[in-house]
Amino acid sequence: MINANHEELTRDALAVMERTRDPRLREIMISLVRHLHAFVRDVRLTEPEFRNATALLNEIGKLTSATHNEAVLMAGSLGVSALVCLLNNGDNGATETTQSLLGPFWRMNSPRAENGASIVRSPTPGESLFVTGHVVDRAGRAVAGAEVDVWHSSPVGLYENQDSGQADMNLRGKFTTNAEGRFWFSTVKMVGYPIPTDGVVGRLLEAQNRHPYRPAHLHALIFKPGFKTLISQVYDPADPHIETDVQFGVTRALMGDYVRHEAPRPGDPAATAPWYSLDYTFIMEPGDAVLPRPPIK
Repeated sequence: MINANHEELTRDALAVMERTRDPRLREIMISLVRHLHAFVRDVRLTEPEFRNATALLNEIGKLTSATHNEAVLMAGSLGVSALVCLLNNGDNGATETTQSLLGPFWRMNSPRAENGASIVRSPTPGESLFVTGHVVDRAGRAVAGAEVDVWHSSPVGLYENQDSGQADMNLRGKFTTNAEGRFWFSTVKMVGYPIPTDGVVGRLLEAQNRHPYRPAHLHALIFKPGFKTLISQVYDPADPHIETDVQFGVTRALMGDYVRHEAPRPGDPAATAPWYSLDYTFIMEPGDAVLPRPPIK
């Protein structure tokens, strides 16, 4: 293929993509080349800009480690992660869904715990939070025996893998729903936090005059054969950044009711006022029970 001009180049590249044997990969590659070439023409990409762009992609890969995933962070900051989630759930984007972003901090093999246990595994000062979750199918029927993996940041906005002062797997735990589809546990109330800004994503946010904050949220990953694995985040609507999440992850369906209590918790002298409670219903859709690849170890 000897190109006479830029339009012929695109036609030749598309023709090569047509040879891809796998039908789905062929569809994706044809669309990718078509849109990439159109993008280059649309912005009139210069040679120095192209070299800078490839350098940034290389840097994103180099910044990804066992405890940090720059590529996932960038996908969220561009709204791509949220878009993929919304298009693939809730009747293909037509209705609300409790499915959400996996995020860059999920780890495999969280410690198993009995319902009612605490996931605070090292001294973590903060206001007590008591969570009750209810897992149901789309008809509202209880999903018993579901494995529920939960995790969240500390009251200073750090996940345990970011903070040497926290024990391994602090504020992480794995529960099983009972016959009524319920699980419950205690922890400390999380706060919103800035995403890491010492890499490519941070420079992008600075260039766009954007803050780096995520509103406070609880993560849950729910697994049960016969259902699509549910990945969810339950946001605190009182957080000051609830309307401007840097990762575009907030939807109305994902807002929880973090109720503040001023009186001591009955029968629990350790839960001094104020303390919080959260009661939230997770809705699972039928599908394949497949665990995602962990973004960090």
